[in-house]
Amino acid sequence: MFRGFPPPKDKHIQWLERVEASQQSIWKEAGIFDFVQLSKYDLNIFDPQMLLSAVFFWNRETRAFEFPCGFVCPTLLDIAAITGLKPLGDRYLPDTLEEEILMTETSIVWDKKTYSAFVSAHHGKEGTPVTDFEHIAFLLYWLSACIFCTPSLQVPKYYYALAQALHLKKKICLSKLLLASFYNCLDEASKSLFRETGPRNLTGPFWLLQLWLNAIFEKKLKLLPLQASIRYSLEGARLTALTPKKKSVDGFSRYVQAILEFEEFSSDLAPFIRSDLVGPSWLIGNNQVGQISPEMIEVWMGFLSWDLVFTGMKQRDVRVYPYQPQIFARQFGLCQLRPTPLFLKDRIDSDVCVEDVDYEGFLKFILTPSTQLNLTPCSFLPAFLVSK
Repeated sequence: MFRGFPPPKDKHIQWLERVEASQQSIWKEAGIFDFVQLSKYDLNIFDPQMLLSAVFFWNRETRAFEFPCGFVCPTLLDIAAITGLKPLGDRYLPDTLEEEILMTETSIVWDKKTYSAFVSAHHGKEGTPVTDFEHIAFLLYWLSACIFCTPSLQVPKYYYALAQALHLKKKICLSKLLLASFYNCLDEASKSLFRETGPRNLTGPFWLLQLWLNAIFEKKLKLLPLQASIRYSLEGARLTALTPKKKSVDGFSRYVQAILEFEEFSSDLAPFIRSDLVGPSWLIGNNQVGQISPEMIEVWMGFLSWDLVFTGMKQRDVRVYPYQPQIFARQFGLCQLRPTPLFLKDRIDSDVCVEDVDYEGFLKFILTPSTQLNLTPCSFLPAFLVSK
C-alpha cells in the first residue's frame, strides 16, 4: 500500500559511493551532504500498520495530527534532526530556476526511466572520473527515488532544474520543499482511506513519517535496534534501525492505543530537543546564550517563523501550505499560548494555485508582517504548558 524507493541494493550503494568520492564537497556546499548519507540506510522499510494508525489522526485543515493532547506534526526542527537540512536557503519555486546547463546538452538517457534502468544507464565505469552529467543524473535519481518517491517509480524530467541547481551549489531550502511534499502526501493518504472504492497505493516521502513515528514511539513502545552497538552520525540514520520488522495482527490497534494514551503532552512528542541528539555540528553544537552564533539565530528563526511552503515541480501542480510552528510550540520545548492557526482558512489554503508565475507578488500578499520579527536568545528549560 505504501510505496517507497527500492531497497538500497548493490547498484544503488555503488553509484552513491562512486559519486560521493568526487562530489562530496559540492554536497557540503549545497547543504545536502548529510541528507545524501541518509539514503544509504533502509528508508524503504515501513511498518504499514504504524503509518495507517497515524494517518487516521491527520487533520487536513490544520495540517497536523490531532492527538488527545493537541496538535503534533514534524516541524522544520524535526526535519533538521532527521535529515541534517537547515531551514535556510532560497525558496524553490517551479519554473523559476533557469537551466544554466541545458537539458538538451546533457548525455542523460531519458528512455531509461525506471530506477534500476536509470542507474545502469548512467553509472560511469570504474576508474573513470564522474562527469557533470553523471552527477546531475545521480541527483535526479536521488530526488526521484530516495526523497520524493515518485508515483510512477521512474525518474521524471521535471526534477532536472532542481538537480542541476544543486549540482551548481545553489543553496535551495530543501527542508521546506520536503515538508510541503509531506503535507501533500498525508492529505492524499487521508482522502484515499475514505474513498468508496477503497484506498489506493500511496506514494511520497512516507519514510519521513516512519522515522518521525519511530522517534515519538521509541520510549513508549520500547522500540529497539537489532544491533545496539552501531554508532550513527545522524538522528535519521539511527531511527531507521527502530522500524519494527515483525508484523503482528494486533499492530494497528496497538499503535492507535499508543496515540490515544498521549492525553498529556510529554517529552516523547518533542524527541529532538534532547541533549544527547546525534547529528551535524551546527545542530548539536553549543547553543548557549552568549555563545550562539548569528547563523544559529537565523536557523532558529527558520524553525520558529511562520512561512509558506510550496510543493510541486511543475507550475500546474503547485500547492501552497502554511508552516505554522506556533501550533507546535511545545515540540520546541516552549509554552504554547494559543494552539490556533495564525490566519483564517479563507486567507490561505492548500487549494491555492498560482496560475501566473508571480510568486513574489503572491508571497508579498500573504507574508507581509505587520511588525518586524526578532529573536533574542535566552536561557530556558523545556516546558510543555499550553493555554486552553
